[in-house]
Amino acid sequence: VQLVESGGGLVQAGGSLRLSCAASGRTFGTYAMGWFRQAPGKEREFVAAIKWSTAYTYYADSVKGRCTISRDNAKNTVYLQMNSLKPEDTAVYYCAADPKAWLTTAYIRLVSTYEYWGQGTQVTVSS
Repeated sequence: VQLVESGGGLVQAGGSLRLSCAASGRTFGTYAMGWFRQAPGKEREFVAAIKWSTAYTYYADSVKGRCTISRDNAKNTVYLQMNSLKPEDTAVYYCAADPKAWLTTAYIRLVSTYEYWGQGTQVTVSS
């Protein structure tokens, strides 16, 4: 599976961005997909995740209510809609994919869970 992120950029605080992650591979629809971010000098952290069924979504407390993860399996694409952006949201955002179907709420939030990663897209929020 290859993942390519897009949609990052520079936005003012309070603005919105929609990140996209295009995946290759015929079994995309069965994969758990996650978004993570990494700010300079910090560890990569969980942002949001979605299982093969769009009924199962998960969010970090820091973005809950401001971000929405979704997927279009027909387009092999996962999205992260980010609203009310804050300067502390500034980071490189990474898309990740994993084929395991049994992922629990705890495991789906871990960097180490995911087998495939994109190259990342920069999001910068100015104050």
